[in-house]
Amino acid sequence: MPLEGHYERQTTPLYKLSKREIWVAASILVVTLVTVVTMVAFTGASNSNPAPAIGCINPTVAGIVGAETINACGQEAVDICAHASEYEGARAETIVGNCEKQAVKF
Repeated sequence: MPLEGHYERQTTPLYKLSKREIWVAASILVVTLVTVVTMVAFTGASNSNPAPAIGCINPTVAGIVGAETINACGQEAVDICAHASEYEGARAETIVGNCEKQAVKF
């Protein structure tokens, strides 16, 4: 059975923050939030994977470990497109679709 005054003693904070400490903590929180929002805004605005030049391909397909981007231009792109056109499946369809989109003749 709890003793009289026991609850108040257990729930009373040992130290009360001063106005200055609260102001500093709030300032740090605001600066952190502004920094995070700014970083998200700038990284979201840039395109880290621009479209390839005409005659080049860069499809992202399923690989052994995970997603794999195939980058090729010129004759190498034509060879990859011709090889992929001989097969069926999602990987081959993705590669051939990207070849057609980039106007690579195979």
